[in-house]
Amino acid sequence: MTMVDCDLLVVGLGPTGDTLAALASIYGLKVIAVDKEHSVYPLPRAAVFDQEVMRIFQMIGIAKRIEPLCRAPDRYEFLTADGQILLDFPNLPNGKFGWAEIYALHQPAVETLLRERLVELGVDVRLGATFTELDQHEDHVDVEVVGPDGPTTIRTRYLAGCDGSWSPVREALGATLENYGFDEPWLVIDTIVEEIGDLPIRNCQICDPKRPVTYMAMSGRRFRWEFMLKPGETPSDMLDEATIRELLEPWKCSDRLTIERKAVYRFHALVADRWQSGRVLIAGDAAHQMPPFAGQGMCSGIRDAANLAWKLAMVIKKQADQRILGSFQVEREPHVRAIIETAIAMGKVVCMLDAEAAAARDREMLERKRQGAQDVSVEYPPLHGGLLTDTPASGSLFPQPVAADGRRLDDLLGIGPVLVSDASGSEDTDTVDVRRLAIDDLRPFAADIRAWLNRSNGTAVLVRPDRHVFGTGDPGALLEAWRRALKPEIPAPRHTASIG
Repeated sequence: MTMVDCDLLVVGLGPTGDTLAALASIYGLKVIAVDKEHSVYPLPRAAVFDQEVMRIFQMIGIAKRIEPLCRAPDRYEFLTADGQILLDFPNLPNGKFGWAEIYALHQPAVETLLRERLVELGVDVRLGATFTELDQHEDHVDVEVVGPDGPTTIRTRYLAGCDGSWSPVREALGATLENYGFDEPWLVIDTIVEEIGDLPIRNCQICDPKRPVTYMAMSGRRFRWEFMLKPGETPSDMLDEATIRELLEPWKCSDRLTIERKAVYRFHALVADRWQSGRVLIAGDAAHQMPPFAGQGMCSGIRDAANLAWKLAMVIKKQADQRILGSFQVEREPHVRAIIETAIAMGKVVCMLDAEAAAARDREMLERKRQGAQDVSVEYPPLHGGLLTDTPASGSLFPQPVAADGRRLDDLLGIGPVLVSDASGSEDTDTVDVRRLAIDDLRPFAADIRAWLNRSNGTAVLVRPDRHVFGTGDPGALLEAWRRALKPEIPAPRHTASIG
């Protein structure tokens, strides 16, 4: 066997790369992580993340450290120019996955904690190290990196490019980007407000055809405004200090804030045609980019990391065939595309500059809202295909109840795959490495789990390490299906009726 420097080399240490490196290390892999910068990017970028991402931070062991640095806004609203509500998404403080549904963040603070966690986990972090090229072999990848001490070659079993929208790893992979054709320029202003006063603690899109505006109450005293550029306006004009102060004037706070960052971005939607070639994979912005209207750009990259980390670990530790890595894009791409399409639908509601069309939009959406309907949902679909069964609830995210004493279900489930059932453990425990838990052993969550299983018409559930449901049904049949899924050379049954 070829000697290697690491099991996994992660190129790029934004939130996606940090998460992938941390989880891979927790799953027992030797990880080297490199980034071309010498420190965390100091300015805000992502504005929010959701409860699924906080649950992933919980897996990494930093959720309780991150939570005090964030704010849970009251809601996310889409408003007409005169303040009527077109779309309303309240932020529940206790969502079904164990955390508040939405958190506003200061990304540098969260990334700093992620980096600290990498050090605690023993990840070999190399900063100021730039990826230059790769040479892929049958059982390893040779990666050229130029660091502070000059060029070096890192030999790794697998390489993951989490190196952002201009990904050199994606270029080396030969992947191309599909463009959804949504492309809108916006001025983004990040501020620190001295006295918050009556600024609302919520996030909103103001769908004003005269000038669409985004407003976000981020963490602490940080607030973000985004202003759409109108035809004929240039980035240099919009970045002028006097122009920015004029744009902020309606909020009556320009005299008590400091501008931390100002930039013009093009909001667009792109998806790479392939996310893997042999032992090289890409994730996060390297694989997909989306408009910010659903607040899911960073979230989607972190979901990629959670999906990929355990699969890589099982392959490297010989618990699964390498072919299961093909399920990464199979599962994640449709989910990403669904979110992109939601974000574009939201963007089309916001980015309407024709006054008559906007008035018609307002009338139609307000009427539907009066009838109890919203035009856009943020309920994203479960995963499909890939490493899943065809049983009720398969591909959905397993709920995480919270006990009165603050304990969360995942604290008892552990980090690997787990079978939860009422069975006494009579299944063949040598069949596959899955932790077995009886429902009664999971007090005080037993009632919630039984209720969930009753709704899913199963006596057991097998939950993957990323907390997605592999399948529901009979315990023994689930374990056999899991074994066959991990080892594709064993023919899987065409029908899964024996599971349910």
